[in-house]
Amino acid sequence: MARVAVSRRLPFPAVERLEQAHDVVTWEEDHPIPAADLRALCAGADGLLCMLTDRVDDALLSAAPTLRAVSVYAVGTDNVDRPAARAHGIAVGHTPDVLTEATADIAFALLLAAARRLPEAAADVRAGRWHTWSPDGWLGLELHGATLGIIGAGRIGQAVARRAAGFGMEVITARPLPVEAVLERADVVSLHVPLTDATRHLIDADALARMKPGAILVNTARGPIVDQAALADALRSGHLGAAALDVTDPEPLPPDDPLLDAPNVLVLPHVGSATHTTRARMADLAVDNLLAALDGRPMPHPVAL
Repeated sequence: MARVAVSRRLPFPAVERLEQAHDVVTWEEDHPIPAADLRALCAGADGLLCMLTDRVDDALLSAAPTLRAVSVYAVGTDNVDRPAARAHGIAVGHTPDVLTEATADIAFALLLAAARRLPEAAADVRAGRWHTWSPDGWLGLELHGATLGIIGAGRIGQAVARRAAGFGMEVITARPLPVEAVLERADVVSLHVPLTDATRHLIDADALARMKPGAILVNTARGPIVDQAALADALRSGHLGAAALDVTDPEPLPPDDPLLDAPNVLVLPHVGSATHTTRARMADLAVDNLLAALDGRPMPHPVAL
């Protein structure tokens, strides 16, 4: 029986399978585990089931010499230092292909909310600012006939495109078009690229300036893909019509972050995969990875190192 560290409590049946096979120790708090506590949790552990918020780097791996396998409870693995994992001979797995539809739902929900100014309208109802029906009240973008630009036409981007087609939108993508052309033509730009050195601040001040006046930006990918200071400036200047974000940099944003004071911005707490079905399936895949690796078999959902 191996020892497995779990960096966050997961209320899903898959964890019971892990506990039946191995000795499991879990960080029970409802906030990300501090780095020092993660090192202590992993001391003597053979496997680690971690969150995207947990940095798996050389310092952690050096402090856990018995560690053989890491399974990330996420699709993205930008929290893992891949060269360090390779150097330590650590197998790394993730949970791909299970959150596509749930995340596409959130992307389109954000798109709809921003286009039709729903957060502003709902806030005005609660604040007593809705006095009567008005011909020019809360006017927004009609999606039928509007152009959606998708940057990152992978599984999630394609799922968003399918939803857009149902609304009668024209869909353009960064392949075959260059990113600049998508930014210039789209009424709404939706981001679905992974976070890499090449995509960090892909949407910077220059990119935002290329967008059509009044255009909407939706981000359900990774926060650092957008230069948030530049985004706040584009919203305050009125050049950008709205922004709707499920991801930020950092997460969560501090209450005094300037972006939260910008007009026409909607920020969600990274809930793209937050359905009962998707989160439980993610736990299944994460556990499958560890059970296989600790049994000496290849992970069914490995990450190339």
